[in-house]
Amino acid sequence: MSAGNKEGLAGSRFLRARPSLSLSAVFRVRLVLCCLAASILPAAGTLRGQGELEAQWEQARIEERAGNYAAAERAYEQALGLAPGNPETLKRLGVLQQTELKFDESIAHFKQVLDYDAQYPEVNFFLGISYFGKNEFARAIESFEHELETAKPHRRCRYYLALALQSAGRLDEAISQFNRMVAENPQDADALYQLARIYKNASVQAMERLRALGQGSFQLHALMGEVYADEERYPEAIKEYHLALLKRPGAPGIHYAIGVAYWAQHQMDSAKTEFMDALQENPSDALTNLYLGDIAVHEGRFQEAFTHLRIAEKGQPNMPQVHLLLGKCYRGQNAQEDARTEFLAAIKADPTAAEPHYLLAQVYRELHNPQASANEFAEFERLSKMEKEKALQPAPQN
Repeated sequence: MSAGNKEGLAGSRFLRARPSLSLSAVFRVRLVLCCLAASILPAAGTLRGQGELEAQWEQARIEERAGNYAAAERAYEQALGLAPGNPETLKRLGVLQQTELKFDESIAHFKQVLDYDAQYPEVNFFLGISYFGKNEFARAIESFEHELETAKPHRRCRYYLALALQSAGRLDEAISQFNRMVAENPQDADALYQLARIYKNASVQAMERLRALGQGSFQLHALMGEVYADEERYPEAIKEYHLALLKRPGAPGIHYAIGVAYWAQHQMDSAKTEFMDALQENPSDALTNLYLGDIAVHEGRFQEAFTHLRIAEKGQPNMPQVHLLLGKCYRGQNAQEDARTEFLAAIKADPTAAEPHYLLAQVYRELHNPQASANEFAEFERLSKMEKEKALQPAPQN
């Protein structure tokens, strides 16, 4: 048998061994294999292309961090050459141009991305920032609002929306946005700062309008008294409050304010006189009675202090200072168990205050409970240390 026949027979045996595969079936298998190969090859090419794209992004980031913005732009342009219209590249290029204050160019690139996907992550936010940079506040507000409608808005979007609203003169809406931020995060220093600025500016404007109405108005003197008191310029505050009383002798609240200013300067006799005048205006006022109770405790007139402090407690049952002063009253009368109860109530009302623990340690010592006394004194030292450390911490930089 010739070699050719042997090969032919071998081929025949191959076919006979696989009777289910006809010639057409073999062709189909080969076609499927070719298609699979074709699908694998572009995928490999895509992977290589994605790797090259990411390499260009990384190069652009390196140049940007170094301040070489022109080189960074070239890297992004090369990335667009690899993948024309790639939304991520366009977004990154737009952010770079925004950094360079090329707002028009950045807007054009952000819009290209949004034409591709109207909710592409964070692009509406950056578009709003570019409009904000151009003082086009209406468009900035619109972009920020679109960003907030996305699944995962940029974390500072609401803050910049509030700034844009403020810049557009829509103060009530801006205040609402800042307040919402503070409600969600009470430690948001940026939002608190902006709120303080808004209120401060409104206060200054109102004061200027008051001055325009008349230099010697009751309202202006009363307001200036509050301003000086807030700044701890107490003699000047007292002077303004007295001028306010000359304009309106029966004005409620002025004697109380003068009393607080005297009390802050440890001028207790003058403070008591003013608080007693304030008490005639409202005998059940909790804070007026609290100050009078404090003065009485300071002077050792415990029965008089009880009278005022009970009224204060009725109006402000959870105020720690009320319980602290009541505890001092009881201790001054050697009623140590009652003093212990009040000091514990003061600690419950304010667990961070150190002084009640110190006084409670003394009470336990007088009650012959050295272990409890030692525990309270240790807590006093711990809280005192925390207060000192907090006072020494630098103010946060915004």
